[in-house]
Amino acid sequence: MKTYYVYILSCSDGTYYTGVTSNLTQRLEDHQHRKHLNSYTSSRLPVELVFYCTFTEITMAISTEKQIKKWSKAKKEALINEEYNKLPNLAKKKFNK
Repeated sequence: MKTYYVYILSCSDGTYYTGVTSNLTQRLEDHQHRKHLNSYTSSRLPVELVFYCTFTEITMAISTEKQIKKWSKAKKEALINEEYNKLPNLAKKKFNK
């Protein structure tokens, strides 16, 4: 059974990059060595792997990646820090501040 990974990298400029791959080790090397010169991370090196989770279905991995990419920085940090109890409140939209 093939394994797929959704991962978050911390970039040198304080931002996060979220991706999906079937070979996490190779993909991290690709990021670190600027294999794709026009990629988001190529100008934000070094990067550090701060989170990953595994899937057996590529469709679920891609769906999760897309979901996390829409999250705020605060919500991504709660996930990275395993502060799962904070996720529901960070997901709520704030109206009438």
